[in-house]
Amino acid sequence: MARGDAEFVEFASTASRRLVHAAFLMTGNHHQAEDAAQTALVRTYASWSRVRDSDAYGYARSVLVNHLIDTWRRPIREFPSEDLPEQLGGDVAEEVATRRWLLALLGTLSPRERAIVVLRYYFDLPETQVARELDVSVGTVKSTSARALAKLRTSNRMPQTQETCT
Repeated sequence: MARGDAEFVEFASTASRRLVHAAFLMTGNHHQAEDAAQTALVRTYASWSRVRDSDAYGYARSVLVNHLIDTWRRPIREFPSEDLPEQLGGDVAEEVATRRWLLALLGTLSPRERAIVVLRYYFDLPETQVARELDVSVGTVKSTSARALAKLRTSNRMPQTQETCT
C-alpha cells in the first residue's frame, strides 16, 4: 500500500455511508446516490495528499454536491434493463411509505433548494459553509432555505399507512 492509503481506506469506510445517504436525499435514487458517493470518494482519493490533514470529509461532501449539480445540468441517459432490483426482506411498509413521502416532499424542491436543505439540515452546516460549498452568497442560502422550508410546510402531511388484514 502506498503511503496514506491506509488512512484513506479508514476515511472511506467511515464516510461512505453518510455520503451515500446524503446523495440519496438529494437525488431520490439509491443507484445514483451510490454512484455519486463513489465518484466523490474517487476524487477525494485523487487529492488525498492535499486534503487528508485538513477537512477531508468537507472536501468529499463538496465534491459530492458539485458532482450532483453537474449531473443535474447535464443529465446522463439511462437505458432500461430486464434485471429486477434487489428486494428487501420482511415487512417494511411503514418505512417505505415514510421514505416515499420524504422523497416526494424533497422532489417538490428545485435542485438548488434540495441541496441547500440537505446540507443545512441533514449535515447541520452553518449558512456560511453551505454558501461556500455551493459557491453562492449567504443571502442566497437564507432566502432559498426559507422558500424551500415554506414549500415543505405547505405539503408536509404524512400519509397514513394502510394495515393489511390477515
